[in-house]
Amino acid sequence: MHLLAQLAAASALASIVSTAPTLSKRASNVTGNAKFTIPQGAPKLPGKKIAGPIALARVYGKYAKVGASAPASVNAAAAAAAGSDDGTVPADPEQYDQAYLEAVTIGGQTLNLDFDTGSSDLWVFSSELPANEKANHDIYNPANSPTAQELSGETWSISYGDGSSASGNVYTDTVDVGGTTVTGQAVELAETISSEFAQDESDGLLGLAFSSINTVTPDQQQTFFSNAESLLDSPVFTANLLKGEPGSYNFGYIDDSEYTGDITYTAVDNSQGFWGFTSSGYAIGSSSAVSSSIQAIADTGTSLLLLPDDVVSAYYAQVSGSSNSQSDGGYIFPCSATLPSITLQIEGYGAVVPGDYMNYAPVSDGSTTCFGGIQSDDGVGFSIFGDVFLKSQFVVFSDASGGPQLGFAAKDLP
Repeated sequence: MHLLAQLAAASALASIVSTAPTLSKRASNVTGNAKFTIPQGAPKLPGKKIAGPIALARVYGKYAKVGASAPASVNAAAAAAAGSDDGTVPADPEQYDQAYLEAVTIGGQTLNLDFDTGSSDLWVFSSELPANEKANHDIYNPANSPTAQELSGETWSISYGDGSSASGNVYTDTVDVGGTTVTGQAVELAETISSEFAQDESDGLLGLAFSSINTVTPDQQQTFFSNAESLLDSPVFTANLLKGEPGSYNFGYIDDSEYTGDITYTAVDNSQGFWGFTSSGYAIGSSSAVSSSIQAIADTGTSLLLLPDDVVSAYYAQVSGSSNSQSDGGYIFPCSATLPSITLQIEGYGAVVPGDYMNYAPVSDGSTTCFGGIQSDDGVGFSIFGDVFLKSQFVVFSDASGGPQLGFAAKDLP
């Protein structure tokens, strides 16, 4: 499928933001800070992370609504991983990355949520779940909030390729992120949840894609960012995610100290509701650059970097001992292997992802074989620049009046 239209030349965009966009009148239901920072918190389950095949299968499930279909080997490997222990693998934060979460207050109750630029729902673990599905989670209880109001007849439901699912009803309540408060924000309460989700570290998710793909029915709801934009100094947020340690999100401003050089901007095609863009090519290690139009989205809610088959096979051709494993659902390699970097071209800017970012985690507890952070986008319909890529870059998500844009810049890496 063609997710993105051909982009017009954007040489004028390859510079840092110089003027603030025109803002709409401040909404009456938004109060608080016009710019703020949200630091990521430590993981709840230190030393653990979702197994590679499950992480890959969830990508397909997440994008099934736009035609993604997982290869049978991916679903089989995910099912096998879910049936082994608790579906997680060891993750030393100094070597392999973990999930870092952000504190969000809903009706006076604080939960730790994933910020996800690949979806548009704000859903949470709630008091409506059975006791065994609430273990190790902070929950939202609308009965404990004087500002909670149920949206009668509204429902939501999600399901992923590894069998994980969640569904429930919808309330509105006061949501505070970093001191910026939106009243009447739609909050989707989980009434049922699969065991796969129950084992996740987060207490839910805060979607930062475009509101056009919010899943509430029959009446689609606005995202927190969409509701809060009118208050912010600029209608932007930035992601400064880091490898092996917590990063941060900034809303309403761009912190010049968080990147080096200039920010290169590219136009966004949001016709599918995502932060879509085009990469013009790649280079592996010190090899020559290859021109290739890669239609992609930027997704903080996806752990992996999913690229076209030819790019992925070219990458692993330079990794000694690597193979595309049917039983593991993707590319694997000896954990001791030397991994090359990959450079992805965006409007003339070469975004370099270091080789050690490509080692997602061991395939199982005690294994000397690791699951690759780069995998094929076969069956998805577009490439996904997930956390493996995003943690190597400073990224700007702009919804300015001239049209949405993504900005990319280099930064000092830990």
